[in-house]
Amino acid sequence: MSMQKSIINTRLLMSSLVISSMLVGCASTAETNKKDPWEGWNRGTQEFNDDLDKAVLKPVAKGYMWITPKVVDDGITNFFSNMNDIGVTLNDFMQLKLAQGGMDASRFLVNTTVGVAGFIDVAKMIDLPKHNEDFGQTLGFWGVPSGNYLVVPFMGASSPREVVGAVGDALMNPLTYTFAFAGSGAAVSAVNAGAKTVDVTDTRADLIPTEKIVDEASVDRYSFIKNAYQQRREYLLHDGNVPEEDELQLEDDATAEGTSSAKTTGTAPATSNRPGSAPVTDNSKHFLDLSAPVKK
Repeated sequence: MSMQKSIINTRLLMSSLVISSMLVGCASTAETNKKDPWEGWNRGTQEFNDDLDKAVLKPVAKGYMWITPKVVDDGITNFFSNMNDIGVTLNDFMQLKLAQGGMDASRFLVNTTVGVAGFIDVAKMIDLPKHNEDFGQTLGFWGVPSGNYLVVPFMGASSPREVVGAVGDALMNPLTYTFAFAGSGAAVSAVNAGAKTVDVTDTRADLIPTEKIVDEASVDRYSFIKNAYQQRREYLLHDGNVPEEDELQLEDDATAEGTSSAKTTGTAPATSNRPGSAPVTDNSKHFLDLSAPVKK
């Protein structure tokens, strides 16, 4: 994306935080869930995002899957994954994971050269695993609290810390700076917009096979996504070694919300799962991902 679009997206994220804070402050007479004080805003925003997905993203993703051969689809996924490895490597070093940073740097170099700009995941063939590190995890590593659960327009499940993390990740993405290497701003903007559209469409298409889990396994879609997202972020932040007290707290919160939903709907609460084994969401791109976390 171009710098102008990065600024617009940053302003949108910051505006969402300000608006959500104002809504919470104004709702002095309403009963507030202390564990989820922005629930009213979050549910409304999630509904907006779901409607947008049904109207635009999902139909486009289905069309993309229909016309794109699997080998091309895999190549596109690998290309953007390889670009993401730049930010992963930087976050490795910022989290003092020197050995892992060396592996991820090697992975990027191998795939960029031998893997034809990343379209072929050669690193996987030689046992260089892909890791999942982002700036939100880096902030958490240095003690920055996540803050309340927050659903952001167009982004989805997040938190104040992860919103800042998303901005940091954008600044680590080389596509953000491609405008500096071309003479025509309009042309570069078109290229960046096209690349981002392909990235979003490819990501959404890859999630279609797993999205039914949310609809079929959850009593309350909002609570399911919220709990799965928070479990996933805790899992990534602690590299799979979630402290027992944090793990139990997440399970207690999930059980409490499941019971509350069951009372409302008259159905049995969904069984909560432990981080690392539960269907979870991957926040690396703020899209719904129900695959089990990959062990590092």
